[in-house]
Amino acid sequence: MENKKVLFISQEITPYLPTDEMSSVSRYIPQHIQEMGSKIRTFMPRYGVVNERRHQLHEVIRLSGMNLIITDMDHPLIIKVASIQAARMQVYFIDNEDYFSRKYLFQDEKGKDFRDNDERAVFFARGVLETVKKLRWAPDIIHCFGWFTSLVPLYIKKAYYDDPLFMNSKVIFSAYKDSFTSPLRSGFKEKLKIESINNEDLSVLKTNGFKDLTKLAIHYSDGIIMSQDIASSDIQKYVKAEGVPFIEHKEEDFRQAYVDFYNQILNGVTDARSK
Repeated sequence: MENKKVLFISQEITPYLPTDEMSSVSRYIPQHIQEMGSKIRTFMPRYGVVNERRHQLHEVIRLSGMNLIITDMDHPLIIKVASIQAARMQVYFIDNEDYFSRKYLFQDEKGKDFRDNDERAVFFARGVLETVKKLRWAPDIIHCFGWFTSLVPLYIKKAYYDDPLFMNSKVIFSAYKDSFTSPLRSGFKEKLKIESINNEDLSVLKTNGFKDLTKLAIHYSDGIIMSQDIASSDIQKYVKAEGVPFIEHKEEDFRQAYVDFYNQILNGVTDARSK
C-alpha cells in the first residue's frame, strides 16, 4: 500500500462523534494507510453536533462556493477542515446550512427520521466527489463507510465513470447495521438521476429502505467489508449472490486485514458480475 491514493468517506469519525465500530475504524484506518506511505483524503458530514470551536474547524474558501442542484433547487456547498493532531491527519467536512445545521444526525429528538435524509445523502455523496474533482486528486481506492455513503459507488460507476480522476478507482463499501426506520421518500429515484443514471440502474430500489440502499452500494462496489452484526444476514446472502469479493470485519488486527483486502482489490480480483 505504498504510493497509493485512498479516499475515505464516512458518515462518522471519532473524535468528532462518539466512538463505535464505524467511527473508530474510520479514524484509524486512514492513519494506518498514511503511515504506510500512501496519500489519503478523508471526508464526513459536518453535523450540527460537531463542535467547531473545540475541534478547530475552519472553512476552506478555495473549495467552497459551488452549488449543487437537487430537485431544481440550488444548495450551497461549504467545505470545512480540521486536523487530528495525534495522527497528523486532516478531515474534510461537507456542510450546508439547510441539511447539516441541526443538532442530530439522522433523527430528531423524538427518534423520527428526518424527512429530507434522501436529499442529505445525495448532497453529501455529490459534495464529496465534486470536492475531490476540485482538488484534482485521483484516488486508487475509495472506501465508503455506512449507509449515508451508499450512493457513492453508484455515482462513481455511472455518473463519473468516464472522468479521468475516477475511471480507474476501485470502490470498497463497509456495510453496517446502522439502519434507518422509515423508507426514503417516493421521489428518491428522481433525485438520483444525473448524468448517465436511469431507472434500470436503480432497479434494486424497491421500497427505498435501508436494505435497498445497502444492496445498491454492494451492486456498484468492487469489494465489501461487513460488520460482524450483519454477518449471516440476507445482506451477506446478497453479497454472495452478486459475486462481490468480501471480508468480515474482525476487531483483532483489522488494520492488516484491510490492507490485505485493499491489495487484493487493487491487484485485479474480478467478480462474477458485469456492471
